[in-house]
Amino acid sequence: IYDVINNLGSLVARFIFQPVEESFYVFFSQTLHRGVPYHNQTQTSLRVASETLYMLLKFASLIGSIILVFGYSYSYLLLQLYGGEKLTDGAGPTLLRWYCVYVLVIALNGVTECFVLATMSNKEVDLYNRTMVGFSVLFLLSALFFTHLVSSVGFIWANCINMMARIAHSVHFIHKYYSGTDYSPLKGLIPSWQVWVSLVLSFIITSQSELHFCCDAQVATVYHIAVGVCCVAVTAGAILIGEKQFIQFGMKRLFNIGSRAD
Repeated sequence: IYDVINNLGSLVARFIFQPVEESFYVFFSQTLHRGVPYHNQTQTSLRVASETLYMLLKFASLIGSIILVFGYSYSYLLLQLYGGEKLTDGAGPTLLRWYCVYVLVIALNGVTECFVLATMSNKEVDLYNRTMVGFSVLFLLSALFFTHLVSSVGFIWANCINMMARIAHSVHFIHKYYSGTDYSPLKGLIPSWQVWVSLVLSFIITSQSELHFCCDAQVATVYHIAVGVCCVAVTAGAILIGEKQFIQFGMKRLFNIGSRAD
């Protein structure tokens, strides 16, 4: 069952986050000089890199949070549609719910690391590689402990702990990198209050919907899906209202891509 859950969950990382990380690693490498402190970079480069990192963190936090909130209440239904009782009778729904947490974590880790690895000096990269050995040890110890405690769910917990340690390392590097400037790209990690409210309400409503409607009767299941669609629409509206800068940045990127294609 874990292999099925892992394959389903990795689709998001493979098709959404990985292309973004690879593309913007190149962008940051070309925008900022590797291993050069901020006061020796051009102000334009610092500003553009900061704005872009802010928007990427916003993108990762929004997409990851949406997957987490709605994945919790629709994991059972997804697995039922995908594999039937074979996947829903055991630990499948619980595994997928925790994998939704892991998706949020790997999204944030991917964005922060693509900036860090693009701007570190060669000496800092060597030090980081040695640090990764420590993170690997942390993962192995966590996996041994948590799999013994909660079986296969513990493996996802161990992955989350490993990724959160890497995020903390990257956040520290980014904070230090921009500490002498007026830029605060790490604020992109925090959604607007409108989005927070919509996500919390969506979580509560869809959780209650799953409890009352999912997933025995066909009509009730349709109600559950309809509730989710409505909550997604409300969340999208909250993003349009509360994240106008992010929307404008995204539209500008799409417009530029379209212009180059023409």
